[in-house]
Amino acid sequence: MNQALRTALSASLLALLAACGSTTKLDETPVETRTPVPVSGAGADVGARAAPVAQSQVATVSAGTSAAAAAAAAAAAAVSAGRVVYFDFDSYVVRDDARPVVDAHAKALAANRARKLTIEGHTDERGGREYNLSLGQKRAEAVLKALTVLGAADNQLEAVSFGKERPAVQGSDEAAWAKNRRAELKDRP
Repeated sequence: MNQALRTALSASLLALLAACGSTTKLDETPVETRTPVPVSGAGADVGARAAPVAQSQVATVSAGTSAAAAAAAAAAAAVSAGRVVYFDFDSYVVRDDARPVVDAHAKALAANRARKLTIEGHTDERGGREYNLSLGQKRAEAVLKALTVLGAADNQLEAVSFGKERPAVQGSDEAAWAKNRRAELKDRP
C-alpha cells in the first residue's frame, strides 16, 4: 500500500473516531426521581385514569410434568391428528394437507423413543403389480423421511408396501382411488 493511501486512511479513521466522541459524562447527568401517584377516587380527572391492565394469555407450565406424561400427551395428539397420509395420482410426494398428521406423529415419536411405527404404502388398482409395489414403497419411505426430518429416529420406523393388494375402499372411480392412494401409520411392538 502506498504512503499517500495510508495517510488518507489514517486521517479518515481519526476523523471518524473524533466525530463519535462525546463530552457528556454519564455519572454527571441528572436523573429525576418521581414517586408514582395513583389516579383514582372521586377527585381524579376522568381523562387521567389508568387504563385497565390486560390479562396475560400465556399458559402456565408445571416444571414437575413427567416425561411419561408428556409422551402420553404427544401420542394422544398424534392419534387425534389421524393415521393416514393421502397422495396424488402416480405420486409419492407428501402433500401439504398431510402436515398435521406427520407433525403430530413426529412429535410423539421424539417424545417417546420406545414408540415404533410401521408405515404401510398403498396404491389404487390401476397399474401393474410390481409398479404398484414400488410406488407404495416410495410413498411409505417419503412419510418415513418426513418423520425423521421432524425428529423421529430411523430405528423407530419401518416402511413396507402393499401396493394395490389391500384397498381401503372398493370401487373403480376417482373417489375410491383417492382413498386407496395412501400411507397408513400403525403402531408396532
